[in-house]
Amino acid sequence: MERKIKEKVTGFRTKDGAGVSLVRVLGTETVKIFDPILMLDSFDSTNPEDYTAGFPLHPHRGIETISLIVKGNMVHKDSLGNEDAISDREVQWMTAGSGILHEEMLPASERMLGVQLWLNMPAKDKMKKPAYQSIKRNEIEAIPIEGGSLRLVSGTYKDHTGYQGHYLPLDYYDIILESNRKFMIEMNRDKSVMVFLLTGHAMIAGELVEEKTAVKLSEGTSLTMESLDQETEILFISSDRLDESVAWGGPIVMNTQDELNTAFRELREGTFLKDKMEYHIDNK
Repeated sequence: MERKIKEKVTGFRTKDGAGVSLVRVLGTETVKIFDPILMLDSFDSTNPEDYTAGFPLHPHRGIETISLIVKGNMVHKDSLGNEDAISDREVQWMTAGSGILHEEMLPASERMLGVQLWLNMPAKDKMKKPAYQSIKRNEIEAIPIEGGSLRLVSGTYKDHTGYQGHYLPLDYYDIILESNRKFMIEMNRDKSVMVFLLTGHAMIAGELVEEKTAVKLSEGTSLTMESLDQETEILFISSDRLDESVAWGGPIVMNTQDELNTAFRELREGTFLKDKMEYHIDNK
């Protein structure tokens, strides 16, 4: 059965971090329909002034942040002592779990193009140990498909296996279609599936979807994507719905308001981090 579009959300320009200009696509108002994807931000600029201020030290708890840099650079540092950099066609996967502080800086490049999504963590796992993992270019398999290629960021595709997360399954494909090409993809009927048009417009399930637009799909076992008169890059994201309550406050996502209050109280008191502390918060 062919999947159809249930919801269509086009991003809007805003600023976050220390003044990074980005396109916010998913957020607090789309939690239920796109479950378990909480947030999706897209970066696309040829002006370094839009993004080099970066995202200085800030906390997270209860989520995983997954950043795909298509063009450009991202430099990561966190309270576990990790320091790393990713560049073109590489991924940063951070498990906030019980709590982490990190910074993400975006050095100047010819073009900054990429996506960060927040993957919710199940209630039973929200206080698990935080972790950081980068997925380098040579670890992401590029699989030839009809009309283009599919880069297996994580999960599985047919008999191919990529990076595997520890808490929710996530099939994350970076699909590049040449102009005027059609591609049909098969999938499990019960998965929660969305696609995002990173560059270019395309026909998704027979409907025109514009660049920087996310669509949530109905149940089904297949999906047809068709590029138009230019090369198109489409992100395919599939996971399992959680159907759990969400209490979201800034960089922290828990299940109840009491849990959220506890997290912010711990931030004020300096007890937020449950693992190795390399940074200290100014509690003024």
